[in-house]
Formats: sequence, C-alpha cells, structure tokens
Amino acid sequence: MKPFTYVRARTVDEATAAHAGRPGARYLAGGTNLVDLMKLGVETPDVLVDVTRLPLDDIQELPDGGLRVGATVRNSDLAAHPLVRARYAAVSRALLSGASGQLRNTATTGGNLLQRTRCPYFQDLSKPCNKRAPGTGCGARDGIHRDHAVLGASLHCIATHPSDLAVALAALDADVELHGPDGPRTVPVAEFHRLPGDRPELDTVIRPGELITGVTLPAATAGLPSAFRKARDRASYAFALASAAAVLALDDHGSVRHVALAFGGLAHRPWRARGAEAALLGAAPTPANISRALGDELDAAEPLRDNAYKTELARRLAAAVLTGLAAAPHQP
Repeated sequence: MKPFTYVRARTVDEATAAHAGRPGARYLAGGTNLVDLMKLGVETPDVLVDVTRLPLDDIQELPDGGLRVGATVRNSDLAAHPLVRARYAAVSRALLSGASGQLRNTATTGGNLLQRTRCPYFQDLSKPCNKRAPGTGCGARDGIHRDHAVLGASLHCIATHPSDLAVALAALDADVELHGPDGPRTVPVAEFHRLPGDRPELDTVIRPGELITGVTLPAATAGLPSAFRKARDRASYAFALASAAAVLALDDHGSVRHVALAFGGLAHRPWRARGAEAALLGAAPTPANISRALGDELDAAEPLRDNAYKTELARRLAAAVLTGLAAAPHQP
C-alpha cells in the first residue's frame, strides 16, 4: 500500500484548492474506476480529495426546459429520473446498458466521464503503454487489439474510451461544467475528451485542479427522439465493441430537420459523426441515404489486423438506431 493523504472537501473551492498544484492528487467520488486502478498500481495518488459530500448530487430542471445534473448524482438515479427518461431517453438507455445495478448505485456522473481506458496494456504494469508511462511504446499496436480504436488513433495509442454515458451526452449536445483555480468554465461533452495524438496520457481537456461540478442537458434536444444501442461480447455489463447514440427529428415533409450521431468503442473519445450528420440533414431518412451517410463517415476508419470488423458493426448499429428513430412518431 502506497501511503496517501486523504482530504474530505466541504466546498467546491476547498476541493480545488486541495487538488491544485499537486500532480499526484486525484478526486474521489464513487471510486469504481479509481480504486480498481489503485489496486493494480496504475494509479498511485499521493492525495485523495473526497468530493462525495459536496452539494452536487441533485438533478435540477432549468427554466428553459433543460436539465442540470450534479457531478455526484449516481448513475442509477440519473437513469431512473422521470425527466431524463421522458426528454433524454438515450441517456437512460446508455446507463442501463453500461454496468450492473451495484455499480450504478455507486458510480457518479462526473466519474463516469472520467473513466480511463480498459486497454489491458494500460492496466498491466509489465507491458509497454504510452498512456500509463509516456515513451514506453504502445504494446497493443502489434499485440492484442481486437477491442481497440479504428478512428482517430495515433502511432502512440489506439485505446478506446469506455463510457457509454459520454456517447449519449455527446449526441445530445450536453455540456460539462468545470470549476478550477481560475474559476468556472463550460466545455461541450463532444469536445471534452481528446484524441491521443502524441500525448495519449491526457484523456481530456480538463486543466490541473479542475473539478467536474455538473453536466447540462440542453433544452434544444429535450424531448427529441433519441436512442442508444451497444454491441458487446456478452449480453450484460460488458464494455462496448461499438455503440451508437443518435437524435433524429423530422419536419412536416418527412425530411431530417435535426440529427446528431455519436459512436462509442471506436476511438479515444466519443466520436461525433459530423460528416454523416451533414449528409442526412435536409434529406429523407431512407435506408439508402442513411447507408450512404454512414459510409462516408466510416470510410475514414483505419483498422488494424484484428479489429476491422468494428467498422461494419458500427455501421449496422447506427443504421438500426437511425432507422428506428425515423420510423417512430415525430412531432415537427
């Protein structure tokens, strides 16, 4: 056991002050990922800042019809909330497909977004991994990479981001609220996670000392038809081989007036499919148009020896989600 200092923060400012300037500091909420990594020796914090008692555990309806979700809201509470189920169905579905009931009762909204990759090379101290130990190489590229990235990867890292919730939030145009030593700021969920580039050890754009205080689901996507679908190796509680979250609304003529699509399991971050969205906007959501749009988006994939199947799997998942939403009753 590596000794560490434990701080129980009473306010957001107290938490960020305790964390700021300490490269070895980590925030502790549900701990469902951090504690596992500490057991493996991947994470070795010298300061744990406990944020579970901060007033960040409620879901508030905003005056414009959006929702603000506190960072320490438990996944189970978020999935079951009636306004989430009614207005942002993809969020509830993503959470329910993401973990067991026991984990959902402990894991938090902020912690879910900050999950680290489940790449076995990252979790095994005996293996090279640029994300865990920069400069040691990426063992997965020439090793076992069936579950790894086909979009946006680099020579330094082909890991994928594991959160299902983040994929749904990206499609719904949600924002992450951050508070740090320089005060508060807001970042779109779709821009919160990074591609690996030559700095794969940096998962997000979060700055030193910053704490996630909440997530805002906008009024603009409230009540729009949305869905989430995931393919995995077993029927329950496994990480995505590929997933797709989509929002789709039609106008009076049956053409697409709003569309958003995000993929999970394909990249170092939730992959917002901007090209496919642009191709579908204003068009009829026919199988041919959907197939053409998804083909244009996924042509950018660069699979390795063992994960080429992901491209077709993602295409079929997204086509099923978009086709299902197009066939559902719509309110123009």
